[in-house]
Amino acid sequence: MPPGFGPNPALPEPRHSLIPTINAAPAKPWQGDARPLVAPGFAVSAYARDLAHPRWLYVLPNGDVLVAETQAPPKPADGKGIKGLILRSQMKKAGAAGDSANRITLLRDIDANGVAKTRSVFLQGLNSPFGMALVGEDLYVANTDALLRFPYQQGQTAITAAGVKVMDLPGGPLNHHWTKNLVASRDGAFLYVAVGSNSNAGERGVEAEAGRAAIWQFERASGKARLYASGLRNPVGMDWQPHSGALWVAVNERDELGDDLVPDYMTQVKDGAFYGWPYSYFGQHVDARVKPPRPDLVARAVAPDYALGAHTASLGLAFYDGQLFPASFHGGAFIGQHGSWNRKPHSGYKVIFVPFSEGRPSGPPQDFVAGFLDEFGNARGRPVGVAVDGAGALLVADDVGNVVWRVTPAARR
Repeated sequence: MPPGFGPNPALPEPRHSLIPTINAAPAKPWQGDARPLVAPGFAVSAYARDLAHPRWLYVLPNGDVLVAETQAPPKPADGKGIKGLILRSQMKKAGAAGDSANRITLLRDIDANGVAKTRSVFLQGLNSPFGMALVGEDLYVANTDALLRFPYQQGQTAITAAGVKVMDLPGGPLNHHWTKNLVASRDGAFLYVAVGSNSNAGERGVEAEAGRAAIWQFERASGKARLYASGLRNPVGMDWQPHSGALWVAVNERDELGDDLVPDYMTQVKDGAFYGWPYSYFGQHVDARVKPPRPDLVARAVAPDYALGAHTASLGLAFYDGQLFPASFHGGAFIGQHGSWNRKPHSGYKVIFVPFSEGRPSGPPQDFVAGFLDEFGNARGRPVGVAVDGAGALLVADDVGNVVWRVTPAARR
């Protein structure tokens, strides 16, 4: 198992420094016909190019693909001071700055070259949208500050009806982890909404973290919401494991404890569980920076199931439930690793695959889509959302390359 990965990673001692490691890969998007590298036996094509920061994907039952083209909203109260100035500069360098398109684009069908035949603006005028979920004829979209419901009829290429707000989400002028993700329960009775923290390690106080670092359960029939799991610094990708039926989530852990702490992870989400943030990490490993300490919460902190490497920015999570790939992929997890900005050397910047057996991780991670960093350390792309399309191919949202990539077995391209 590579260092920093797996169910029982070896964790080094924390290393504290006044100034965090700054090492964002400069954004130099793909040129010409350049494309990522894929695992042997597979081929990749650009399903859609020239998008505006595509970050998240959702596949509708008829095979249409929704792409959230989105950036961070204005956050006037976030990133103040010298440290904030440095971080903003690095985010700009990494291609994570600029105005948000605030729209969802629909892609339909595929031609002989692997390119979407149809592209249309499906929804616009949103507020940094991210997660999407369809239940019956209700399409839910998670804006950065609210969960909205829209009417949807199968096959339509645009929605013009106004959305109905069904739940407020933590936003506002201080909105550190701004993406809000969404997944529906198998029976459609509940929605699960992931909300990231408002700080790295609780340094802004508990008041700034109200309703954050958590997954919420929203009951569609009653409109009521409750805290489902907490202590998750920045939960993003969520999916249902095909064999066990359990909800899993990819989580970004805290920074500024050294190049090899703390590993990001994926874990099964247990109702009522507390996963440690900010008081501890990977179970009962106490973060001494957090004041006042909470030994009572540390004592019940649940250790996550599988580490995904330190500072990999593991955002996307999709279990493979298609039939196009070999049987060894069935039930395993694809993870979109957006890539580090505060580690030397870089980590992430690829899509990995973790095999599962009987609903549990069963082996080391495998590089599946790579080559996002060039030989000079520039980021030609940064993978975020991953999804399995109607034909069983893997889709990857690349928010620096402004491409949605599509991966198939080489013989099926």
